[in-house]
Amino acid sequence: MKTYTYHVAGMHCPSCPMLVESELGDIPEITTVKASLKKHSVEITGDFGDQTPEQIITDLNTVLIPHGYTLSSEKQKHHIAWADFSMAIPIAAVFILIFILLQKLGIVNLITSSKMTYGTAFVVGIIASVSSCMAVVGGLVLSMSANFAKEGENTRPQILFHVGRIVSFLILGGVIGAIGSVFVLGGTGTFILSFLVAIILLILGINLLDIFPGMKKLQLALPGGVGKRVHGLKTMNHTLMPFLIGVATFFLPCGFTQSMQLYALSTGSFWTGGLTMLAFALGTLPVLGMLSFSSLTIHKKAQSGVFFKTAGIIVIFFGIFNLINSLVTAGIIHPLFNL
Repeated sequence: MKTYTYHVAGMHCPSCPMLVESELGDIPEITTVKASLKKHSVEITGDFGDQTPEQIITDLNTVLIPHGYTLSSEKQKHHIAWADFSMAIPIAAVFILIFILLQKLGIVNLITSSKMTYGTAFVVGIIASVSSCMAVVGGLVLSMSANFAKEGENTRPQILFHVGRIVSFLILGGVIGAIGSVFVLGGTGTFILSFLVAIILLILGINLLDIFPGMKKLQLALPGGVGKRVHGLKTMNHTLMPFLIGVATFFLPCGFTQSMQLYALSTGSFWTGGLTMLAFALGTLPVLGMLSFSSLTIHKKAQSGVFFKTAGIIVIFFGIFNLINSLVTAGIIHPLFNL
């Protein structure tokens, strides 16, 4: 029994160490595994026989590479793909202009009002589904799919998973909204929540750009044990387990989900909070659906980095205008734009 420490490339949010630990923990030769987002490393204890550390890395990478992670014996220098911005900036600019146009038409409203529409929540869901933070949900879907495929079941588990996810976001989002009504947030409470949403979005966007690795430590996360228990469900083959896994994704540490949950809390209404989270979940459905019923993987689609950087710019846009809007609503500053 020996302990090895390897560096991990590709970790980007608090969910990533959970996914790395979950995937490596399923390997029979491994006894314990502990991944760290702060150090971008993983410590593994196990019995690998006469294999060399390089051979072990090769075998472990076959498990992790499909999820976008790569192990190495030496720390890799962080490389910023500046060339990706030449495509990401124009694409993001077009999306932002379309969003502003929809806002002017009253279809979505995130920029000049503290009231977010369901259309906005749906758009945020789409962005979340193609971001790195949703990769953990995609990894969970793929792992669950492989586990049930061994039993000859392909379609039913996928349908149950998505139904569970949609139902839970509606009901639990409503519960969060109802809790907000009990506390009667008032002007100060609403400002604080709006400010937190803006900060979460800004941190998310900056991390998606992959320019400042140190910023990844600032992303909020639930206690590690919660995520590990969610990932542990994937190995259970009970008939309703895919439904329960879908429900459990509500609690995974994704910054997009957390920002929407904070907004749901500020609504003070069961139905408004629930329908907002439902619209968000429906926005994530197309990409997650493709992950479930095809060979599509988030990381292969975003291999060049253009995908994530485009999402990062858009999310930073959302974060800045949410921040400005919350400060204007609180009377701290005067309106800077007339969009």
